[in-house]
Amino acid sequence: MSERAVPFQCPYCGDEDLRPHGVTHGEWECRACMRAFSLKYLGLLRPTSRLSSRDASEASERVETPEGEAP
Repeated sequence: MSERAVPFQCPYCGDEDLRPHGVTHGEWECRACMRAFSLKYLGLLRPTSRLSSRDASEASERVETPEGEAP
């Protein structure tokens, strides 16, 4: 097993001056833009050639239409 991964760039400004922040693993601070952020590993994705029915239904629920207009 490998060591824990660290970010190489700030997700906000792209600078590389990152340092650990806080006591919880995955918390980082960028000294360039003075932002603190956290990273969390969610898991592995299963490769698929198309969206599953669950993913497709969730995507369609996110589409919002203005009131009074048909989708």
